[in-house]
Amino acid sequence: MMLILASTSRYRRELLLRLGLPFQTARPDVDETPLPNENPHHLAQRLAEAKARAVAKNFPNTWVIGADQVAALNGQAIGKPENFERAADQLSAASGKHMRFYSAFCLLRLEPYKLIANTDITDAHFRKLDATEIERYLHKEQPYDCAGSFKAEGLGISLFDKIESSDPTGLIGLPLISLGKALRQAGISLF
Repeated sequence: MMLILASTSRYRRELLLRLGLPFQTARPDVDETPLPNENPHHLAQRLAEAKARAVAKNFPNTWVIGADQVAALNGQAIGKPENFERAADQLSAASGKHMRFYSAFCLLRLEPYKLIANTDITDAHFRKLDATEIERYLHKEQPYDCAGSFKAEGLGISLFDKIESSDPTGLIGLPLISLGKALRQAGISLF
């Protein structure tokens, strides 16, 4: 059975490879602009489904995985920093606080229609960070394509006091525990 990951994220691709299933990737053409007053949780869910639908319309008999992650600080969504200055601002703002990550996926097949979706929530509690260590961290790891301005699978783990989650892969961008459950519900055996 063919499976398509509706994402070009190298992080999601690497995570899905862990499950040992054959899959292809496809770029979803989706506007990721938040709707007026849209909360981060809904944004992640909506975008995960929109990405799955955008790809599934070209592969109606195939299971498609759409995924999205939204980081929130003080209840407000923050995007990928894309550069050093924005990343430094995000980490400075997060210092001594917690950032919530909504990692949503949507497993979708159009014919016959079936949709299974879930959102994993992770709370990352940052320790107090000073400007020098933020600068050193950013120069070393350059996490400019990562929500929250860190890579938990790398040196970014040292920025935290603790992480609260039911699925550690959710923080990286694709919650494999709940995705594995959804795949089994869809009749896709993992081994």
